[in-house]
Amino acid sequence: MGIEQKGKLEGQTAIVTGAGNGIGRAIAMAYAAEGAAVACADIAMEDAEKVAAEINAGGGRAMACDCDVSRPEQAEAAVKQTVEGFGGVSVLVCGAAVFTPMATLEHLSVEDWQTAMAVNVTGAFLMCKFALPHLRQGGGGSIILIASQLGRVATAGQTAYCATKGALLQLAKGLALDHCQENIRANTLSPGAVATRRMLNRFDDMETAQRVWGAKHPIGRLGEPEEIAAAAVFLASADSSFMTGTDLLVDGGYTAW
Repeated sequence: MGIEQKGKLEGQTAIVTGAGNGIGRAIAMAYAAEGAAVACADIAMEDAEKVAAEINAGGGRAMACDCDVSRPEQAEAAVKQTVEGFGGVSVLVCGAAVFTPMATLEHLSVEDWQTAMAVNVTGAFLMCKFALPHLRQGGGGSIILIASQLGRVATAGQTAYCATKGALLQLAKGLALDHCQENIRANTLSPGAVATRRMLNRFDDMETAQRVWGAKHPIGRLGEPEEIAAAAVFLASADSSFMTGTDLLVDGGYTAW
């Protein structure tokens, strides 16, 4: 399927972490459709390469980056590869994340806690740290941290995951204040539950996920990756030029209960 050039992000270069599947893939595809060059970064390099190849085959511009965001040298290398390949960075989407096993903290392993913090929080910190000089050099840009409705409200058995997503809300606020004079905006994007293959980590099939988890959203269903991608386009584009340091909820009404 060809990439229909729409133009809201024409001339922009975006790094999307976690771009190999799900929400990250949908964001990468949407950015390419809007005219951005996209670096598809993922720990699963084969998945990142497939997304980049699909974008390129459709007439867009993309590259794949092998990146474990929790490792400083790989985060820095992904930014460097993007700058060398596309000439700069103007949009950073931090979407790489891990889910912890369903457990109370008492029964959660220290390793699982540390992994969640390393990927979900430190990974975002590292990508921002290495991308910020290039955003500044290019005259500004947009940082988008993919948080969650669970950064605002909790759910039983997912305390660690909720804690990491809540941390991203504050990370974006701090970034916004530190860099607003440099024309660098920072916001979080908080999806509700979305129909991606990650649902299968918790449910036997997508039908069960829709029936059980989708029903917890007042709209009555799971979100679709493309719906979250549309919000990510908004946050990356001039349409959101008066937004920084805030959280955009796209959660099907989950937090309105």
